[in-house]
Amino acid sequence: MVVIALVGLLALLLFVSGIWVIREDESGLVIKKFGASLPPGRLVALNGEAGYQADLLSPGWYFGKWAWKYKVVKVPLLHVRPGELALVVAADGDAIPSERILGREIECDDYQNARAFLENGGEKGRQLAFLTAGTYRVNPALFEVITAETAASVGLHPTQLEIYDVPADRVGIVTVLDGRPTPPGDLAGPEVPGHDNFQRGQAFIDAGGCRGLQEQVLLAGAWNLNPWFVRVEMVPMTEIPIGYVGVVVSYVGREHLDLSGDDFTHGDLVEKGRKGVWVEPLLPGKHPVNVRVMKVELVPTTNIVLNWASRTEAHNYDAKLQQITVRSKDGFSFMLDVSQIIHIGMKSAPRVISRVGSMQNLVDHVLQPTVANYFRNSAQQVSVLEFLSARSVRQSEAYENIRSAIEAYDVECIDTLIGDIVPPGELMKTQTDRKIADELQRTFEVQREAQMKRQMLERETAVANMQAEVVRSEQMVRIAEKNALAAAETAKGQAARVKLEAEAEASATRAHAQANAEAMRLRGDAEAHATRAIGAAKAEAYRVGVEAMGEAEFTALQLAQTLGQHGVKLVPDVAVTGEAGQGALASALVGRMLLNGKVPTPIPLREVVKEKS
Repeated sequence: MVVIALVGLLALLLFVSGIWVIREDESGLVIKKFGASLPPGRLVALNGEAGYQADLLSPGWYFGKWAWKYKVVKVPLLHVRPGELALVVAADGDAIPSERILGREIECDDYQNARAFLENGGEKGRQLAFLTAGTYRVNPALFEVITAETAASVGLHPTQLEIYDVPADRVGIVTVLDGRPTPPGDLAGPEVPGHDNFQRGQAFIDAGGCRGLQEQVLLAGAWNLNPWFVRVEMVPMTEIPIGYVGVVVSYVGREHLDLSGDDFTHGDLVEKGRKGVWVEPLLPGKHPVNVRVMKVELVPTTNIVLNWASRTEAHNYDAKLQQITVRSKDGFSFMLDVSQIIHIGMKSAPRVISRVGSMQNLVDHVLQPTVANYFRNSAQQVSVLEFLSARSVRQSEAYENIRSAIEAYDVECIDTLIGDIVPPGELMKTQTDRKIADELQRTFEVQREAQMKRQMLERETAVANMQAEVVRSEQMVRIAEKNALAAAETAKGQAARVKLEAEAEASATRAHAQANAEAMRLRGDAEAHATRAIGAAKAEAYRVGVEAMGEAEFTALQLAQTLGQHGVKLVPDVAVTGEAGQGALASALVGRMLLNGKVPTPIPLREVVKEKS
């Protein structure tokens, strides 16, 4: 029983050691510990050889995988995050041919079927195919999967394993790193169909795609691109402004087939997609042009003004143009400012570019020599003064000649304008002096004529002024005659009035004289009566006074009163007594000083003597 129990326990242990349970979020990598040896150069067994087995154990229960014979390593599922991709490196498989650098794409369920990969000719090394967002069961013994987290281990930046986004206003220029060589003489690989904008690398190679720069570009969108297969350079879209067209010069494409016709012998035009100058230009807007293999020449479809002068237009085509120096028939050199207006039609723009290469070449190699040489030749046929005096004629002739010359280049001449003319200074001084002399003579003539007219005007003015005086005199004569008549009548009236007034005045005088005489008689009578009364009174007074005082005393009193009434001094202000001499004079002087209350101004002696005398 013990033996049976031991045998049973041993059998149970052996049975249990051969059971493996794989969960849903993992896979089982089987390693066979012994068996037949692998073929030389192989790492993964397909036919039960010892080593890593190609087939993974999917989730479930497995029996018979004895621990003494097999080792099962549980590996987690591989997750590729949304917006990213994962690259694959195969550790086993056929050798990659020397003309390629990436292993070709094999139908192997996104590298989840290692057996199919090896049996269908999968190649060892970096793979052309890649894994997009999702969950995968990949045999880690055969495949190394490179994600954004492990990108640095293979020399990549994590952003290179993200979905490539091209903005709406950009274009992606593609360089392919695998494929057949670019044909000799071609700048870039031609477009091939069926590779879904380089997302299907194997389809690109199977269709004959070439490595290197590509004609095809990536437009706006999100693209799954293998960074080991393609490199993308982002450039702005080519913008054609309003008033311009873009002439495309392509260095790649199908062999050119000339569409210009037999008459156009200076170049050729091709249809879109061929090498050469495209017959249809690009209209205003934004265009996805591969600027690495094509050139777009902007051609203005509005009028273009070119100045042979010191000024330059905004387009800058005339930056190198200078004033035109010409020599006249009479040997003088002078300079011209010329403006040329041209126009290039939309349909003519490719023909112009095919002929001359660029707008700047058109100006430098066609217009500049055409315009300059015409004016040099034209100026030699006339003198400087003839050129100046017939400027409009010169301009019209220049327009006709230049128009016919540049029509051969499919350029329309709108107008030719002669600007400033700078003649020789010495010649212009002579002409200026002559002109000034002529103008002075003309001025003198005009002034003389003006003076003569002024004299006539003064004469007529004087006559006109005197005419007024004549009329006034005539009127004054008439007025005087009327005044005389009026005066005569007035005199007659005044004489009658005077006569009447004299008669009235005589009567009044007689009456007045009679009245005055009567009045004077009455006044005389009254005054005589009064005088007699006063005399009688005074006589009575004298008589009484004489009786009272005596005749002598009364007479002296009356005399004194009479002198006092008339202001006569009887007693002197200063009286000097004693003998005559210097003392008497000094006494008189002191007396006068005391009398006046102040010291008088000294009086010379002769004046004092004179005064005393």
